[in-house]
Amino acid sequence: MSDINNNTAGAGNNGDAGTEKTFTQAEIDAIIEGRLAREKQKYADYESLKKKAGKYDEFQQQNKSELQKATEKADALQAELDKLKKEGTVRQVREKVSKELNIPAELLSGEDEETCKKQAEAILKFAKPKSYPGTSENRRREMNSNQQADAGMRAFARQIFGGGE
Repeated sequence: MSDINNNTAGAGNNGDAGTEKTFTQAEIDAIIEGRLAREKQKYADYESLKKKAGKYDEFQQQNKSELQKATEKADALQAELDKLKKEGTVRQVREKVSKELNIPAELLSGEDEETCKKQAEAILKFAKPKSYPGTSENRRREMNSNQQADAGMRAFARQIFGGGE
């Protein structure tokens, strides 16, 4: 077993099929050990690289979670800013319509100028009496209704007390 006969070196290079090189077991062992040593040398820092890769992955996960936290916080702040801008815009629109049509801004609930104006006009239409008290037309109505009530009471009193007959 000390000789291996099937290893050839350059058997097909020169066209000489009869030249064979034989190796002893010790030579083969030395060749294999040399190759194994070269391969081990290639991957000698494998464990340290593996540790570094693990630390890198861990760091990435931490950064990712912190990045996600920062992103969520930024999104929440942006939503709050948008809400405040919208509230400010709505308040300005309501105040503008309130000043234009002379009604309290608290009565308006619309979010755009057109809606606020329609609401204000409806409020004014509802709140505005058909005729103002103290005008001559209202006085006449009041006097007529008072005279009719007085006439009815006088007739009732006459019937009870027998006056005027």
